[in-house]
Formats: sequence, structure tokens, C-alpha cells
Amino acid sequence: MTKNDSRPYVIGAVFARGGSKGVPRKNVRLIAGKPLIAYSIEIGCSIEAINRMLVSTDDEEIAQAARAAGAEVPFMRPAELATDTAPEILSWKHLINWVRSEKGGRNPDVLVSLPATSPLRSAADVQGCIDLILAGDADAVITVTPAARNPYFNMVTMDAQGNVKIAVDGGPVFNRQSAPTMFDITTVAYAARTDYVLETDSLLKGRVKAVLVPQERAMDIDSPFDFDVAEYLLKKRIGKIPL
Repeated sequence: MTKNDSRPYVIGAVFARGGSKGVPRKNVRLIAGKPLIAYSIEIGCSIEAINRMLVSTDDEEIAQAARAAGAEVPFMRPAELATDTAPEILSWKHLINWVRSEKGGRNPDVLVSLPATSPLRSAADVQGCIDLILAGDADAVITVTPAARNPYFNMVTMDAQGNVKIAVDGGPVFNRQSAPTMFDITTVAYAARTDYVLETDSLLKGRVKAVLVPQERAMDIDSPFDFDVAEYLLKKRIGKIPL
């Protein structure tokens, strides 16, 4: 998908390996009638600020599903970038460098990553990340949601003898409201300046800001249970299950 050529040049991307372990073949597994990856692609394609929507994958079935959903799959990801241990930021760098090397192409200013594992996101969540990265001096913008647990209050560590203690000792904390506010990082969306991506080895090392996403849109599919819950919520959203 190619949109208008006005600056800034923003590329959207889904990074989807073929070797998912928690839910085998989850990127192409049908959820509420569509391949999981299609939800990320369709959101990206709907946002005017995103000039192109690409998918980086090592898997031909994922590539076919991505093209059917409206994304470009202009290359297959190298095998060494598709292992369990390969940091995903290396695939980000690979995609950015590929776009930069295109004949007659343009250097992208911003990369927006939309992981396939968050099908409940809204376009507003993604647009919020884009607006924040373009409006300020942040190197990257992530999405967060209020944490269900707090290491200062109701999270513990356990030693070899089974003894437990509070995970973070910040002094006496007798209720959740007194503990420092904590947030979970979500996989709803990430936005980063491409120059920063190419120079860093960790997204969180630079100046990072966050967009707050409500819990009902922040689900990250990492297990069969997550998949079933997300499918139920998607079916409710599209009216296949009565409210």
C-alpha cells in the first residue's frame, strides 16, 4: 500500500515469524473469521499518516495472508533474523535499510510497529503514538496499560528455600494506592524515529514516551487461553456474540 508522499514519511510494519511457539502458526490462525495478522494490517492501512504498510516475515504462508490483507511483502526476512533468540530490533533495522535502499525510494522518518498479537487495538491508539513521536523530541513511543500487579506491594520473589519477600523494597507500603504507579508495556503499537532505531541496540535506551491504552484494548496473545479470550472479545465487538 502506498499513500501520499507528503512529509514526514511514516512506514508501518508487522514483524511476524513463522516459528511461534506459544500458539503454533498463530499469525495466520483464524480469529473471528480472519487471520490474526490481518487485524494489524487493516488498522495500519486505515491510518492516513502511515504512508506504507509492510510485513517482514520468513514464512510464505504469512506473506500470502499479509498480501491478501493489503500489506506489501517486498522481501523475505533472512533466516538469521527469524530465530527465537534474534532481537526483533535487528529486523526493524533490516526493514528500514531495505526501504532506504529501494531504487528511487525515500528515507523513512518514522517506523510504526504493529505486532500481530494485539488485535484489539484501535486506530486511535496507533494515531496517538504517531502524534506523540512527531510532536516532540522522543526517540520512541511505546504503549502501556495500568499494571495488574505492583512490585512495591503485591509481587514477591522466592528463594530456594521457599522464603518470599516483596519484589521491590521501597519502604513500608500498606495499600496499592500508596505504591508508585506501575504500567505494563503492551504490544499495541510502537513508534520510533528511524535514525534512532539504526543507532541503538535497545528501544528503551533513548528518550521514550508512552501512550496509555485501556486494558480492554491492550491484550497480547501469547497462549491458547489468550487467543480464546481475544476471539471472544472480537466476536462481541463485531456483534457475533450478544452483549
